[in-house]
Amino acid sequence: MRQHVETELMTHPGLHENSLTKILEDVVEEVRLSIDKDINGADLLHSLLSAPWLNSLLRVYECLLEYTRTSPRPCLLYASTLSQEIMRDMRSLTAPSPEAQELYMLLRARHFQALLSAHDSVAQKDYSPVLPPLPDDLPEDEEAMRIVCLVKNKQPLGATIKKDEKTGEIFIARVIHGGLADRSGLLYPGDKLVEVNGEPVEGLEPVQVIQILIHSQGTILFKVIPNSPQPPTSQATLYMRAMVDYNPLQDPSIPCPDAGMAFSKGDLLQIVDQRDVQWWQARLLPNTTDCAGLVPSPSHFKSKKREFWWSQSYQAHTCIKSLSAADVGEEEGAFEEKSADADDEAFETEEGEHSGHMEGFYIAGFRYSLRLWRRRAPRKRRQSCQSCNPNSCHSASTSPYEEVLNYQRNRSEPPRLIVLLGPSGVGVNELRRRLIKINPNTFQGPIPYTTRLPRSGEVNGREYHFITKELFEYLMVNHKFIEYGEHKRHLYGTCFDSIKDVLDSGKTCIIDIEPHCIHAVRTKKLKPYIIFVKPPSLEHMKLTRTDAKFIANSYFKTSFRDEDFEKIEEAARIMEAQYSQFFDCVIVNDRLQDTCMDLFAAIQHAQEGATVDTSQLDQLR
Repeated sequence: MRQHVETELMTHPGLHENSLTKILEDVVEEVRLSIDKDINGADLLHSLLSAPWLNSLLRVYECLLEYTRTSPRPCLLYASTLSQEIMRDMRSLTAPSPEAQELYMLLRARHFQALLSAHDSVAQKDYSPVLPPLPDDLPEDEEAMRIVCLVKNKQPLGATIKKDEKTGEIFIARVIHGGLADRSGLLYPGDKLVEVNGEPVEGLEPVQVIQILIHSQGTILFKVIPNSPQPPTSQATLYMRAMVDYNPLQDPSIPCPDAGMAFSKGDLLQIVDQRDVQWWQARLLPNTTDCAGLVPSPSHFKSKKREFWWSQSYQAHTCIKSLSAADVGEEEGAFEEKSADADDEAFETEEGEHSGHMEGFYIAGFRYSLRLWRRRAPRKRRQSCQSCNPNSCHSASTSPYEEVLNYQRNRSEPPRLIVLLGPSGVGVNELRRRLIKINPNTFQGPIPYTTRLPRSGEVNGREYHFITKELFEYLMVNHKFIEYGEHKRHLYGTCFDSIKDVLDSGKTCIIDIEPHCIHAVRTKKLKPYIIFVKPPSLEHMKLTRTDAKFIANSYFKTSFRDEDFEKIEEAARIMEAQYSQFFDCVIVNDRLQDTCMDLFAAIQHAQEGATVDTSQLDQLR
């Protein structure tokens, strides 16, 4: 029948190449002519049923039905063997053509060989394992069993087990997302484990069951009593930035250390399962194909931190003890008095290389007086509760993760704030100055505030915003400053309003701050992109910064010494250890020109699309 129909179709004049297209065209034309002739229904029905295109469509339909009833049969049972013979013959060729060489490379590819092997298994119906038939004398009250076969490979099975202390029964505790058990879709949390590879697990400890699995090779057969079906729960995938370091091998509370996943500050995590209130399942980005691992949930992490904190003996916090004379700067008072006779303008006149007019633009925010109070301010600043004791009550309530997403800035939105930070002497200030000088139409720094009087040639709102001390203190009390300090009995500070003015003008605002000010700038309005400028190796700093100068603890610029390089490296190490979770980008200031290019590329990436804390987005509030 099939050959007869195929013969008719092949010989029919309407079923050649593009025959179906031709049939459809005939249908449309036939219906159009019937409508134009205005004939009655019976004649129209007769003409349609006798049309040649309808007979052709019926033949095509019959052929399709015949193909569906006839199961496909493989042409060869051993395709992989044939490919090996072809490759052996091709290796004997003395001068194979480029086409032959390409065919040889295709045939020997691992993926192609795996495909041929799968084809042969299907063609030979070699489906393993073959399950034994059910016995005839099954008791009527026996619970339904499920036999699960998993092929053991280099990947972990991705399931943990636990023992019920009352009944002694062993259950599947959790199935790890992306593991072998999860991909099989046959094992579920709560399934009761009865046998492993034919060995009953009754009376065994979980460690003994694990030893059976370790010594098993090839396929592993589980006999389980299924748990009652649970309703599927749809969970949105979250992306988190790690704010702490975590090592599961050092966590005594984790149910299975081998299933845990270690991460460091600043790592991006993909949270794929949050059903367990204490232990989440996550992947470490950018690799999304690996099996997930267990990480502590925020609530579990906070509870463990609180337990640890309350278990410690009482220690007075340095943030609430009285400041000593050295803290308030009495040691430096003598030096200040000796330098009091020096004219402040002598320092300001040296600023020609750092600020001033340039093609109609004024580069503000690089005055020595502004930079000096920042170098001296940390000595006079009281430490926060978190910084004085990492195991304090404040750190015990800190979340280990921060939700992030890939932020695409709308053109109608102001640019993101660019924050540079790094140890003194690494070149942060020079990088910022060069970037603004190269393109003042795009980049600009905020104009600082000060309580000192303007000098000759200074204009309010250009070098500084000159305000009264009362107004400055009012702004301080109302948290309007990112950072502020005192120099020669005058107050200086960087105000949020100055940054907002730059961003509202459409320019990218670039600031450099001390690390303790990171929390102040991380707001939903600024959406800061934080770049850490890291020093190169000690040897390279000694080669490239021999003639360079920097502002030391005194008022004057001084040349670098070997101990200065060591202090820069140590300060960078401390900054990175304490604040790396907030860094969006790390740039090594190896060569100034190359670093400027890297910085420019990082800023472009920040404005076009980068991860951002969800608490900084209005629509997610």
